[in-house]
Amino acid sequence: MTRKYHITTFGCQMNKADSERMAGILDAMNFEFADDPNQADLIVYNTCTIRDNAEQKVYSYLGRQAKRKREHPDLVLVVAGCVAQQEGEALLRRVPELDLVMGPQHANRLDDLLAQVLDGNQVVATEPIHIMEDITKPRRDSQVSAWVNVIYGCNERCTYCVVPGVRGTEQSRTPEAIRAELEELGRQGYKEVTLLGQNIDAYGRDLPGTTPEGRHQHTFTDLLSYIHDVEGIDRLRFATSHPRYFTERLIRTCRKLPKVCEHFHIPFQSGDNDVLKAMARGYTAEKYCRIIDTIRDCMPDAAISADAIVGFPGETEAQFENTLKLVDEIGFDQLNTAAYSPRPGTPAALWDNQVSEEEKSDRLQRLNRLVETKAAERSQRYLGRTEEVLVEAQNPKDPTQVMGRTRGNRLTFFAGDIESLKGQTVAVKITETRAFSLTGERV
Repeated sequence: MTRKYHITTFGCQMNKADSERMAGILDAMNFEFADDPNQADLIVYNTCTIRDNAEQKVYSYLGRQAKRKREHPDLVLVVAGCVAQQEGEALLRRVPELDLVMGPQHANRLDDLLAQVLDGNQVVATEPIHIMEDITKPRRDSQVSAWVNVIYGCNERCTYCVVPGVRGTEQSRTPEAIRAELEELGRQGYKEVTLLGQNIDAYGRDLPGTTPEGRHQHTFTDLLSYIHDVEGIDRLRFATSHPRYFTERLIRTCRKLPKVCEHFHIPFQSGDNDVLKAMARGYTAEKYCRIIDTIRDCMPDAAISADAIVGFPGETEAQFENTLKLVDEIGFDQLNTAAYSPRPGTPAALWDNQVSEEEKSDRLQRLNRLVETKAAERSQRYLGRTEEVLVEAQNPKDPTQVMGRTRGNRLTFFAGDIESLKGQTVAVKITETRAFSLTGERV
């Protein structure tokens, strides 16, 4: 009888990439994917600790499966990802039915760890390890676009963020390993790759070697040039950039390389310099705006997306209004917003100047309203234009339509048949614009 597995993923693209990798390992171990967790013999919760409610959700899901395990003792329960890294053995005390608690750095070792579980052990794998070069083949969720990690971990110490604690210090993969993974994806028919790093501009700092001019030999900009001509891959994207390390050289290279999409994701987090300082972000609002000006001088049509936090400890109404002012001036194509949520083990969680939940939620709503207005204005520039859309899937709400993204990452819907169009780049004339998506017709 074939054993079945189910993976539930919370959080960022990194976690999605880790889940795809774990699914690849389970496929290779002859497990079969089950849509319904209640039909699975092995359940993995790949967790995120950035927001409190994601953590609470994990506990409620776990409670249900722990109960099921009392009736079916062969059920294997795994918690992976950042909550696992942060809570470690405390998770086993809270949910004794768990078989395996594993941090994100151990995603590639799932088969070894499961072998220990099947021998009857309860396993906690959260010790920092050197990430082995990745030879597992992830099972990708899409057949059109894939994530590829280029650097793991983060050396920044933003006072609100738990990532360095749970994902470890920066470790860059070698350019050769990254290129080999892209070549394999090209052979498998993928058309688009998004390169991932918590702080992608730091890529290569930990790899040895400098150029004759004394510049570091492996920068993210060099990596883009090195992998650009991989056959079969039509589009390259990347995330996440840090304003402290974002260079003009990178912008010029993106303009020069035809496969790199005109889309930059550069979080600013706050539009107020005192708040940025308290967050330990290492730049000012003015410097951030200069970066965006440079991008727009060089690539006027580039889409800009970002992340922002409201209600950081000590944020006053006037400081919050500086964030609104920055959002109003820049006009983002998309902005991920969040109310500050204190994370264990981070400095800001211990400060006594926390902002009330009411205030946070009021600020979040006000910011989101402005974001939607500005995004709708930004969308209007597409009206009547012909855009290249890479078709990814059927529109779940209208089976006569397919959907895909423009190079600027706008979701676009148009009439068509998914069977014949999936993975194709199609010229679409835009007939209707909304804040975060477009509708058009094939040219």
